[in-house]
Amino acid sequence: MMNEPVYTIMTTNLITVSPEDSLSTARETFMTNSLHHLPVLDGEKIVGIMTTYDLWKNEIAPENYPTAQVKEIMNTKIAKISPNDKIGTAAEVFLSNKFHALPVVDDTNKLLGIVTTFDVLLYEFKREYPKPILFKDLYEKQGHEGAQRAAS
Repeated sequence: MMNEPVYTIMTTNLITVSPEDSLSTARETFMTNSLHHLPVLDGEKIVGIMTTYDLWKNEIAPENYPTAQVKEIMNTKIAKISPNDKIGTAAEVFLSNKFHALPVVDDTNKLLGIVTTFDVLLYEFKREYPKPILFKDLYEKQGHEGAQRAAS
């Protein structure tokens, strides 16, 4: 079921930061775009990844974010995956390492996309429920009691 290549579900319209960007810039990028993972690029090559957790757990006070740089807290030991690796491989990496995003790179370490646990979950959900019935739809069609019965 998860034998399709990762490139079929990866996000390719990426928002990234550079190692020299300030933590203020990274924080604003996270908040403005509702992101949890930011690939860190030097040119087109990935050199790290930063998460909202990294921003939260660091010991840099928020008032110092304008002068602190992404490279001070980014993760440089990152797992990566190729676009032709299977979705199941990504799922296995997520489960084994308990993280939630994998940069998708080519042979030269050029960032092509990112795949997240959400992407894998959405892929499986759509396979199982190609035409899902949303709780809201049940509520409107059957009235409140019908929706409660359907949800239980």
